[in-house]
Amino acid sequence: MSFQAYLDAVEKKTGLTPRELVTLAGEKGFDSSTAATPIVQWLADDYGLGRGHAMAMVHVITKGPQISAKHVGSGGTHADPSDTLWLDGAATNPHP
Repeated sequence: MSFQAYLDAVEKKTGLTPRELVTLAGEKGFDSSTAATPIVQWLADDYGLGRGHAMAMVHVITKGPQISAKHVGSGGTHADPSDTLWLDGAATNPHP
């Protein structure tokens, strides 16, 4: 599953775009200095997300939408079409 596919699944499970969840995380005080555990716990408690989906959100909450270019176009299981994740919802993604 690509990184973007994880984020798309998070949207489907929660009804919120990744960007909306990033905003909510900021309102809770989570930022680039926050460890993964409290973010994962919040996402599990409030949205029922499992660890894999929560860890995808941890990345965008703490590091932003940029990912390693090594997966871009690699053709592997985790290949993404861009090194920038789309946070504004699967329906509007220019690189589906």
